[in-house]
Amino acid sequence: MDNTVCGFCRMRWNQLSRLQRSLVYGLVVVVATIFVLLYTSRMAVSADKIRKKVEQDSRNNSSLVIEPAVDAAQVKKTVIESEIIERPIFTGPSNARQFAVVESFKHAWRGYKAHAWGHDNLKPVSGAPHDWFSLGLTIVDGLDTAYIMGLMEEFEEGRQWIKTELVFTKNKDVNFFEVTIRVLGALLTNYHFTQDPMFLEKAKDLGERLMAAFSSPSGIPYSDVNLGTRTAHAPEWSHFSTTAEVTTVQLEFRELSRATNNPAFEDAAAAVSEKIHQLPKKHGLVPIFINPNTGHFLPHATITLGARGDSYYEYLLKQWLQTGKTINYLLDDYMTAIEGVREYLAKRSSPNKRLFIGELASGSEAFNPKMDHLTCFLPGTLALGHANGLPDWHMTLAEQLLYTCYLTYAAHPTFLAPEITHFNMASPTDDMYTKTADAHSLLRPEFVESLWYMYQLTGNSTYQEWGWQIYQGLEKYARVENGYTSLNNVKSEKPIPRDMMESFFLSETLKYLYLLFADDRFIIDLSKYVINSEAHPLPIHKN
Repeated sequence: MDNTVCGFCRMRWNQLSRLQRSLVYGLVVVVATIFVLLYTSRMAVSADKIRKKVEQDSRNNSSLVIEPAVDAAQVKKTVIESEIIERPIFTGPSNARQFAVVESFKHAWRGYKAHAWGHDNLKPVSGAPHDWFSLGLTIVDGLDTAYIMGLMEEFEEGRQWIKTELVFTKNKDVNFFEVTIRVLGALLTNYHFTQDPMFLEKAKDLGERLMAAFSSPSGIPYSDVNLGTRTAHAPEWSHFSTTAEVTTVQLEFRELSRATNNPAFEDAAAAVSEKIHQLPKKHGLVPIFINPNTGHFLPHATITLGARGDSYYEYLLKQWLQTGKTINYLLDDYMTAIEGVREYLAKRSSPNKRLFIGELASGSEAFNPKMDHLTCFLPGTLALGHANGLPDWHMTLAEQLLYTCYLTYAAHPTFLAPEITHFNMASPTDDMYTKTADAHSLLRPEFVESLWYMYQLTGNSTYQEWGWQIYQGLEKYARVENGYTSLNNVKSEKPIPRDMMESFFLSETLKYLYLLFADDRFIIDLSKYVINSEAHPLPIHKN
């Protein structure tokens, strides 16, 4: 059989012309050349991988030989595994209310661009710029809101400014916490949304400079960082850092580690949470000041879920979620703290028994029936915990507290809430009242933030209606020619403007309103993202 086949092939070969034989020869040569090139290329890649591994192993072994042995318990490194993170898709506004909020954002952006571009804030009444850290806060902080709204022109303007103008080399002190949540958080979110490496490069540069804050003897961060000199220190007015500030950077530093594959950021920030986990507390409740030199709380300092205390509790839950529910002490601390809130801080007013969250006063720890607007973040956080398997009474607490927060708006002719509300414990007439010194509004986001959480997690459109009432109050009383201004007195039908538009108005207040009014509740899905304290979404990881 083989001889027959070979003979047939020779016969067919002899019948070919010289030209046809040349073509066959050429084809064989081409195929053989391609085969050889592919084979050698694969061999070269394999050799390169082996070489790199050998070099890495050599470096590791060299380090072990040269450096002194270190107690393994003192070196706790984060293992970063590669993950595929799904990016959201934003299609712009889908209904009249969303279009209205988009127009509000564009109005604020235009005024800022015309009168304060590149500065931290706009003074919208006088049309003047205002600087705090000289980092273009309004651009950086508000940029992901523009992206979520589908405002590509505004987004590109901001992106170009960040690319060419945003630098961290100035010899200037900044607040470690504020720059972390507003700038680092925003850069990481924009990197995640767009995959533009420029955002990650800026975030890495900033993160490396902010790491100076962890240089205290205890590892508890100092409050102030000089980005240019990479040095840090306590504030001029105190030896203490704020508890909420040092415990509200972990989401951002962890995400920076995951994005850069450098565990140092996460390790430094996570160590702070671990240290505070070990400290004695009042049923999970923490004083609002901590000494970065000793690593201990200021004894008998105020205990509150308002200013200087609020986001400690928020980030316990959100860190647990960010890490795929794998760090149990974070959940334990959160659960214990919420039980402490119920036992020591949650009270009811008179005569209508409105639920509110008060404070334990500095020194005496006597109960103080006052509640910051900042505390209205708590219903959203409680609802988020309940959606992830925490007890039903958390949701009951969330619903009742949210209604009280709503009443702090509805009680005033502007339909805007004051900075602080006081509650009566034995009044036959009024459950709450506002002191003149506390009656101002910075157009804060915490209540509409909680409305969005509750709307996404329950689908109850009542929360949209409450949000729309607040939006109308903003349009009627806070909108001015160049943007939106904070107000001196929400109790007045003609409130005097304070002439300041905070960056969080664009980053948080308008973003949460836009998301609240969406037909699709899951534009940013809370099962896939944790939202940092400045409303910058960061992806949830598996570990």
